[in-house]
Amino acid sequence: EDELEAYLRSHPSEGAGWEGPVREERGDVEQALAASEVRLARTYTTAYLAHVSLETRVAIAEWQEGRLTVWTGTQQPFQVRAELAAELGLDERDVRVIVPDFGGGFGSKHTEPEALAAARLARAAGRPVRVALDREEEFRFSYVRPAAVIDIRAGVSGDGRITAWEHANINSGAAALRCPYDVIDQRVIFQPADSPLPQGPYRALAATANHFARESAVDELAEAIGIDPLELRLRNLSDERLIAVLRSAAERARWRDLRPQGGHGTGIGIACGIEKGGRVATSVHLRLTGEPEPEILGIVTAYECGAIVNPDNVARQIEGATVMGLGGALFEAVHFDSGRILNASLHDYRVPRFADVPPIEVVLLDRPEIHSAGAGETPIIALAPALANAIVAAGAPRKRSLPLLG
Repeated sequence: EDELEAYLRSHPSEGAGWEGPVREERGDVEQALAASEVRLARTYTTAYLAHVSLETRVAIAEWQEGRLTVWTGTQQPFQVRAELAAELGLDERDVRVIVPDFGGGFGSKHTEPEALAAARLARAAGRPVRVALDREEEFRFSYVRPAAVIDIRAGVSGDGRITAWEHANINSGAAALRCPYDVIDQRVIFQPADSPLPQGPYRALAATANHFARESAVDELAEAIGIDPLELRLRNLSDERLIAVLRSAAERARWRDLRPQGGHGTGIGIACGIEKGGRVATSVHLRLTGEPEPEILGIVTAYECGAIVNPDNVARQIEGATVMGLGGALFEAVHFDSGRILNASLHDYRVPRFADVPPIEVVLLDRPEIHSAGAGETPIIALAPALANAIVAAGAPRKRSLPLLG
């Protein structure tokens, strides 16, 4: 872990496109930090994650009269068509990509080398060809969610106003980099790095890492000045939509009742954020068991994505994101050495199972006057910091690296 952090820090890259570097600043952060009553400087890290879709990458290719048809479970059929046409010397009108129902993607199936391999083999063989990765190949030859190193420096006044903020992400991305809190003097930075593993999109991109760092740091600020972390958030927010989900999650989770009971092996934590137009707040109530893994007594997520068209579908998306997020928050991590993945099987790479799923409650806030945003990604972002904050509230030391049990 320390070696990876050192490597990413010492191998900056220029990045490209949406992965290019970001630096935004307003006010005078250094002066504000110097003048702050309480200052905090922390580093948070997140591990590489595998997507572990239920179905591995598969493609079937067939040629007829110089035209190509490919069946494949891709998230970007038009891009795959363009890539196939360019690689095979075809006009795009002579390439058809059909996407059947497939077993999950979560950002993993944006590129389709299997489609190109199947097309080349089918042309050479003169008959349809199917190319499918087995589970070990899926682990070893696909890209992973980027690891993150995030440095945060912040200041807070004794009455609970955040007075300075600096958030610097190395490697994982700029999604949700900007701070939703009302801080006059703030600076946000994203520095791409030359990763030792191939990396690419994963559900919510870098928003999970950035929220883990930011919402953990906010709780650390609250602890430093002895204020309720929910109250600290509310004092520094003006986004009424985010305030609404934060209050709703706290109320459903019985924050006012359970928070004072914490510190003796049980605790409740909360986190919130904005991503892709949605507002989310998640609260986790748990009990320390004496084992590395806590017993999660309940998770509440309040979500607002504008107008809700299909409440059942939104709730299922939130529940699915929560279960997936449990893995990355608690125990999922890609282990590697010299670029070779060491845990390339479901025996060695643990994902959440039925026994890992705690009671999950969903609170939906419908805003019919606002255009709808999606619910597939944003609900995952606040779970890890809420878990980390709950563990501290239960009396355990602060953990600043994901997975929390790693």
